Amino acid sequence: NIHVASHPGYALIGGGTDLDEAFVWLCRRSGGGDFLVIRASGSDAYNPYVQSLCHVSSAATLIIPSRDAANDPFVARTISAAAAIFIAGGDQANYINFWRDTPVQRALNDAIHRGIPIGGTSAGLAVLGEFTYSAQGDTANGPNLDSPAALANPFNPQVVIVRGFLRIPELRDLITDTHFHARGRLGRSVVFMARILASGDVKKIHAIGIDPHTAFLVDRGGQGVVAGTGAAYFFEAAGPPAVCRPGTPLTFNGISVRKLVAGEKFNVSKWAGEGVGYTLSAVSGVLHSTQASGAIY
Repeated sequence: NIHVASHPGYALIGGGTDLDEAFVWLCRRSGGGDFLVIRASGSDAYNPYVQSLCHVSSAATLIIPSRDAANDPFVARTISAAAAIFIAGGDQANYINFWRDTPVQRALNDAIHRGIPIGGTSAGLAVLGEFTYSAQGDTANGPNLDSPAALANPFNPQVVIVRGFLRIPELRDLITDTHFHARGRLGRSVVFMARILASGDVKKIHAIGIDPHTAFLVDRGGQGVVAGTGAAYFFEAAGPPAVCRPGTPLTFNGISVRKLVAGEKFNVSKWAGEGVGYTLSAVSGVLHSTQASGAIY
Protein backbone atom coordinates (compact mmCIF):
# COMPACT_ATOMS: atom_id res chain seq x y z
CA ASN A 1 0.00 0.00 0.00
CA ILE A 2 2.98 2.35 -0.48
CA HIS A 3 3.22 4.75 -3.39
CA VAL A 4 6.22 4.33 -5.68
CA ALA A 5 7.27 5.32 -9.19
CA SER A 6 7.10 2.19 -11.33
CA HIS A 7 8.75 2.07 -14.74
CA PRO A 8 7.01 0.16 -17.56
CA GLY A 9 8.56 -2.91 -19.11
CA TYR A 10 7.74 -6.48 -20.06
CA ALA A 11 9.62 -9.65 -19.10
CA LEU A 12 8.88 -12.47 -21.56
CA ILE A 13 10.22 -15.67 -20.01
CA GLY A 14 10.24 -18.98 -21.87
CA GLY A 15 9.58 -21.27 -18.90
CA GLY A 16 11.66 -23.85 -17.09
CA THR A 17 13.90 -22.92 -14.17
CA ASP A 18 13.26 -19.37 -13.00
CA LEU A 19 15.70 -16.79 -14.33
CA ASP A 20 16.98 -14.54 -11.55
CA GLU A 21 18.01 -11.79 -13.95
CA ALA A 22 14.46 -11.37 -15.23
CA PHE A 23 12.99 -11.07 -11.74
CA VAL A 24 15.62 -8.56 -10.63
CA TRP A 25 14.84 -6.54 -13.79
CA LEU A 26 11.12 -6.49 -12.88
CA CYS A 27 11.85 -5.63 -9.26
CA ARG A 28 13.99 -2.66 -10.23
CA ARG A 29 11.18 -1.37 -12.40
CA SER A 30 8.73 -1.75 -9.50
CA GLY A 31 10.38 1.13 -7.66
CA GLY A 32 10.56 -1.05 -4.57
CA GLY A 33 6.79 -1.35 -4.25
CA ASP A 34 4.50 -4.36 -3.95
CA PHE A 35 5.46 -7.30 -6.20
CA LEU A 36 2.41 -9.42 -7.05
CA VAL A 37 2.38 -12.92 -8.54
CA ILE A 38 -0.91 -14.11 -10.03
CA ARG A 39 -1.83 -17.63 -11.00
CA ALA A 40 -4.83 -19.97 -11.29
CA SER A 41 -3.37 -22.79 -9.20
CA GLY A 42 -0.27 -23.67 -7.23
CA SER A 43 1.39 -22.20 -4.17
CA ASP A 44 3.04 -19.04 -2.89
CA ALA A 45 6.56 -20.39 -3.48
CA TYR A 46 7.48 -17.30 -5.48
CA ASN A 47 7.16 -15.08 -2.40
CA PRO A 48 10.40 -16.08 -0.65
CA TYR A 49 12.17 -16.35 -4.01
CA VAL A 50 11.33 -12.75 -4.91
CA GLN A 51 12.16 -11.53 -1.41
CA SER A 52 15.57 -13.21 -1.61
CA LEU A 53 16.41 -11.40 -4.86
CA CYS A 54 14.80 -8.01 -4.49
CA HIS A 55 14.32 -5.05 -2.19
CA VAL A 56 10.56 -4.62 -2.43
CA SER A 57 7.90 -3.50 0.01
CA SER A 58 6.15 -6.86 -0.23
CA ALA A 59 5.94 -10.01 -2.31
CA ALA A 60 2.57 -11.73 -2.48
CA THR A 61 0.78 -14.37 -4.54
CA LEU A 62 -2.84 -14.16 -5.59
CA ILE A 63 -4.39 -17.46 -6.72
CA ILE A 64 -7.48 -16.89 -8.88
CA PRO A 65 -8.85 -20.38 -9.62
CA SER A 66 -12.33 -19.63 -11.02
CA ARG A 67 -14.55 -16.96 -12.53
CA ASP A 68 -16.19 -16.49 -9.14
CA ALA A 69 -12.78 -15.73 -7.65
CA ALA A 70 -11.96 -13.38 -10.53
CA ASN A 71 -15.10 -11.37 -9.71
CA ASP A 72 -14.22 -10.96 -6.02
CA PRO A 73 -13.61 -7.19 -5.48
CA PHE A 74 -10.53 -8.02 -3.39
CA VAL A 75 -8.82 -9.42 -6.48
CA ALA A 76 -9.11 -6.28 -8.61
CA ARG A 77 -8.08 -4.09 -5.66
CA THR A 78 -4.97 -6.19 -5.09
CA ILE A 79 -3.93 -6.12 -8.74
CA SER A 80 -4.54 -2.37 -8.87
CA ALA A 81 -2.22 -1.80 -5.90
CA ALA A 82 0.71 -3.76 -7.35
CA ALA A 83 3.92 -2.03 -8.43
CA ALA A 84 4.98 -5.06 -10.53
CA ILE A 85 2.95 -8.04 -11.73
CA PHE A 86 4.16 -11.50 -12.68
CA ILE A 87 1.92 -14.14 -14.29
CA ALA A 88 3.16 -17.58 -13.29
CA GLY A 89 3.27 -20.74 -15.39
CA GLY A 90 0.50 -23.31 -15.42
CA ASP A 91 -2.25 -23.69 -18.00
CA GLN A 92 -3.12 -20.66 -20.09
CA ALA A 93 -6.53 -22.19 -20.81
CA ASN A 94 -7.36 -21.49 -17.16
CA TYR A 95 -6.22 -17.89 -17.50
CA ILE A 96 -8.47 -17.39 -20.51
CA ASN A 97 -11.41 -19.38 -19.13
CA PHE A 98 -11.29 -17.89 -15.63
CA TRP A 99 -10.06 -14.32 -16.18
CA ARG A 100 -11.24 -13.10 -19.58
CA ASP A 101 -14.12 -10.61 -19.43
CA THR A 102 -13.76 -10.24 -15.66
CA PRO A 103 -12.29 -7.53 -13.40
CA VAL A 104 -8.97 -9.42 -13.55
CA GLN A 105 -8.59 -8.71 -17.27
CA ARG A 106 -9.64 -5.10 -16.79
CA ALA A 107 -7.26 -4.58 -13.86
CA LEU A 108 -4.33 -6.09 -15.78
CA ASN A 109 -4.93 -3.89 -18.80
CA ASP A 110 -5.33 -0.85 -16.58
CA ALA A 111 -1.98 -1.68 -14.96
CA ILE A 112 -0.35 -1.92 -18.40
CA HIS A 113 -1.86 1.45 -19.34
CA ARG A 114 -0.50 3.02 -16.14
CA GLY A 115 3.02 1.75 -16.84
CA ILE A 116 3.22 -1.05 -14.28
CA PRO A 117 5.94 -3.57 -15.28
CA ILE A 118 4.55 -6.99 -16.07
CA GLY A 119 6.12 -10.36 -16.81
CA GLY A 120 5.14 -13.93 -17.42
CA THR A 121 6.70 -17.35 -17.76
CA SER A 122 5.44 -20.36 -19.72
CA ALA A 123 1.62 -20.01 -19.64
CA GLY A 124 2.14 -16.51 -18.30
CA LEU A 125 4.19 -15.67 -21.38
CA ALA A 126 1.59 -17.25 -23.68
CA VAL A 127 -1.01 -14.61 -22.72
CA LEU A 128 1.17 -11.50 -23.14
CA GLY A 129 0.84 -10.99 -26.92
CA GLU A 130 -2.18 -9.51 -28.68
CA PHE A 131 -2.86 -13.05 -29.95
CA THR A 132 -2.77 -16.01 -27.57
CA TYR A 133 -2.58 -19.72 -28.27
CA SER A 134 -5.12 -20.47 -25.57
CA ALA A 135 -4.69 -24.28 -25.24
CA GLN A 136 -8.45 -24.45 -24.68
CA GLY A 137 -8.70 -27.39 -27.08
CA ASP A 138 -5.97 -29.48 -25.47
CA THR A 139 -7.87 -31.26 -22.71
CA ALA A 140 -10.67 -32.50 -24.94
CA ASN A 141 -8.42 -33.43 -27.86
CA GLY A 142 -5.42 -35.05 -26.24
CA PRO A 143 -1.92 -33.96 -25.19
CA ASN A 144 -0.55 -30.48 -25.81
CA LEU A 145 -0.54 -29.46 -29.45
CA ASP A 146 2.74 -30.37 -31.15
CA SER A 147 4.29 -29.09 -34.36
CA PRO A 148 3.75 -32.18 -36.57
CA ALA A 149 0.02 -32.28 -35.77
CA ALA A 150 -0.38 -28.56 -36.40
CA LEU A 151 1.58 -28.56 -39.67
CA ALA A 152 -0.35 -31.58 -40.95
CA ASN A 153 -3.67 -29.85 -40.31
CA PRO A 154 -3.62 -26.11 -39.53
CA PHE A 155 -7.28 -26.41 -38.52
CA ASN A 156 -6.57 -29.10 -35.95
CA PRO A 157 -9.18 -28.59 -33.16
CA GLN A 158 -6.33 -27.79 -30.77
CA VAL A 159 -5.30 -24.71 -32.75
CA VAL A 160 -7.35 -22.22 -30.73
CA ILE A 161 -6.25 -18.59 -30.89
CA VAL A 162 -7.72 -15.78 -28.78
CA ARG A 163 -7.22 -12.10 -29.51
CA GLY A 164 -6.94 -9.14 -27.14
CA PHE A 165 -6.74 -10.69 -23.68
CA LEU A 166 -3.96 -8.22 -22.83
CA ARG A 167 -3.27 -4.97 -24.67
CA ILE A 168 0.46 -4.28 -24.54
CA PRO A 169 1.19 -1.73 -27.30
CA GLU A 170 4.67 -3.14 -27.99
CA LEU A 171 3.19 -6.64 -28.49
CA ARG A 172 0.44 -5.77 -30.98
CA ASP A 173 0.01 -8.05 -34.01
CA LEU A 174 2.09 -10.66 -32.18
CA ILE A 175 1.77 -14.16 -30.73
CA THR A 176 4.22 -15.83 -28.35
CA ASP A 177 5.27 -19.43 -27.69
CA THR A 178 7.19 -21.04 -24.86
CA HIS A 179 9.69 -23.85 -24.08
CA PHE A 180 10.53 -23.25 -27.69
CA HIS A 181 13.41 -25.36 -29.02
CA ALA A 182 13.24 -27.85 -26.13
CA ARG A 183 9.70 -28.90 -27.10
CA GLY A 184 10.00 -28.41 -30.85
CA ARG A 185 7.38 -25.69 -31.05
CA LEU A 186 8.59 -23.74 -34.07
CA GLY A 187 6.26 -25.57 -36.44
CA ARG A 188 3.15 -24.85 -34.45
CA SER A 189 4.12 -21.16 -34.15
CA VAL A 190 4.34 -21.02 -37.95
CA VAL A 191 0.82 -22.48 -38.05
CA PHE A 192 -0.44 -19.87 -35.59
CA MET A 193 0.96 -17.14 -37.83
CA ALA A 194 -0.60 -18.71 -40.91
CA ARG A 195 -4.02 -19.00 -39.29
CA ILE A 196 -3.97 -15.38 -38.14
CA LEU A 197 -3.00 -14.12 -41.59
CA ALA A 198 -5.52 -16.41 -43.30
CA SER A 199 -8.28 -14.98 -41.10
CA GLY A 200 -7.70 -11.54 -42.55
CA ASP A 201 -7.53 -9.95 -39.08
CA VAL A 202 -4.10 -8.46 -39.82
CA LYS A 203 -1.91 -8.00 -42.89
CA LYS A 204 1.36 -8.64 -41.06
CA ILE A 205 1.97 -10.96 -38.11
CA HIS A 206 4.88 -11.31 -35.70
CA ALA A 207 5.77 -14.11 -33.33
CA ILE A 208 8.30 -14.58 -30.56
CA GLY A 209 9.42 -18.02 -29.39
CA ILE A 210 11.55 -18.24 -26.24
CA ASP A 211 13.59 -21.13 -24.88
CA PRO A 212 13.47 -22.30 -21.24
CA HIS A 213 15.61 -20.35 -18.75
CA THR A 214 15.63 -17.49 -21.25
CA ALA A 215 13.91 -14.11 -21.28
CA PHE A 216 13.36 -11.16 -23.56
CA LEU A 217 13.26 -7.97 -21.47
CA VAL A 218 11.47 -5.14 -23.26
CA ASP A 219 11.32 -1.43 -22.45
CA ARG A 220 8.32 0.71 -23.25
CA GLY A 221 9.01 1.74 -26.80
CA GLY A 222 10.02 -1.74 -27.87
CA GLN A 223 13.78 -1.99 -27.28
CA GLY A 224 14.68 -5.27 -25.62
CA VAL A 225 17.55 -7.57 -24.75
CA VAL A 226 17.80 -11.34 -24.41
CA ALA A 227 18.96 -12.87 -21.11
CA GLY A 228 19.55 -16.46 -19.98
CA THR A 229 21.03 -19.63 -21.40
CA GLY A 230 18.89 -20.25 -24.49
CA ALA A 231 17.71 -18.29 -27.51
CA ALA A 232 14.80 -16.09 -28.46
CA TYR A 233 13.36 -16.27 -31.99
CA PHE A 234 11.61 -13.39 -33.75
CA PHE A 235 9.37 -14.16 -36.74
CA GLU A 236 7.66 -11.92 -39.27
CA ALA A 237 5.35 -12.73 -42.17
CA ALA A 238 3.53 -10.23 -44.34
CA GLY A 239 1.73 -12.40 -46.89
CA PRO A 240 -1.04 -14.99 -46.52
CA PRO A 241 -0.15 -18.69 -46.63
CA ALA A 242 -0.36 -20.37 -50.03
CA VAL A 243 -2.31 -23.34 -48.62
CA CYS A 244 -4.08 -23.17 -45.26
CA ARG A 245 -7.13 -25.45 -45.32
CA PRO A 246 -8.70 -27.98 -42.95
CA GLY A 247 -7.16 -31.43 -43.23
CA THR A 248 -4.42 -30.26 -45.62
CA PRO A 249 -0.73 -29.81 -44.72
CA LEU A 250 0.36 -26.18 -44.53
CA THR A 251 2.24 -24.41 -47.30
CA PHE A 252 3.50 -21.00 -46.20
CA ASN A 253 6.50 -19.13 -47.61
CA GLY A 254 8.59 -16.09 -46.77
CA ILE A 255 8.79 -16.19 -42.96
CA SER A 256 11.74 -14.12 -41.80
CA VAL A 257 13.56 -15.14 -38.60
CA ARG A 258 16.06 -13.53 -36.23
CA LYS A 259 17.66 -15.76 -33.61
CA LEU A 260 19.16 -13.96 -30.61
CA VAL A 261 21.09 -15.15 -27.56
CA ALA A 262 22.03 -13.50 -24.27
CA GLY A 263 23.12 -9.88 -24.58
CA GLU A 264 21.78 -9.39 -28.09
CA LYS A 265 19.18 -6.69 -28.69
CA PHE A 266 15.99 -6.45 -30.71
CA ASN A 267 13.45 -3.67 -31.16
CA VAL A 268 9.93 -5.04 -31.54
CA SER A 269 8.52 -1.67 -32.58
CA LYS A 270 10.93 -1.41 -35.52
CA TRP A 271 11.16 -5.22 -35.88
CA ALA A 272 14.91 -5.10 -36.31
CA GLY A 273 17.88 -6.17 -34.27
CA GLU A 274 20.97 -8.28 -33.83
CA GLY A 275 21.41 -12.04 -34.05
CA VAL A 276 21.35 -14.53 -36.90
CA GLY A 277 18.86 -14.01 -39.73
CA TYR A 278 17.34 -16.57 -42.08
CA THR A 279 14.09 -17.45 -43.84
CA LEU A 280 11.66 -20.29 -43.22
CA SER A 281 9.01 -21.90 -45.37
CA ALA A 282 6.54 -24.72 -44.89
CA VAL A 283 5.93 -26.89 -47.94
CA SER A 284 3.18 -29.51 -47.62
CA GLY A 285 3.67 -29.52 -43.86
CA VAL A 286 7.48 -29.77 -43.90
CA LEU A 287 9.65 -26.89 -42.70
CA HIS A 288 12.62 -25.67 -44.74
CA SER A 289 15.32 -23.14 -43.77
CA THR A 290 17.77 -21.01 -45.72
CA GLN A 291 20.48 -21.58 -43.10
CA ALA A 292 23.53 -23.26 -44.63
CA SER A 293 22.99 -26.30 -42.42
CA GLY A 294 19.30 -26.42 -43.22
CA ALA A 295 18.52 -26.15 -39.49
CA ILE A 296 15.16 -24.59 -38.68
CA TYR A 297 16.36 -23.40 -35.21
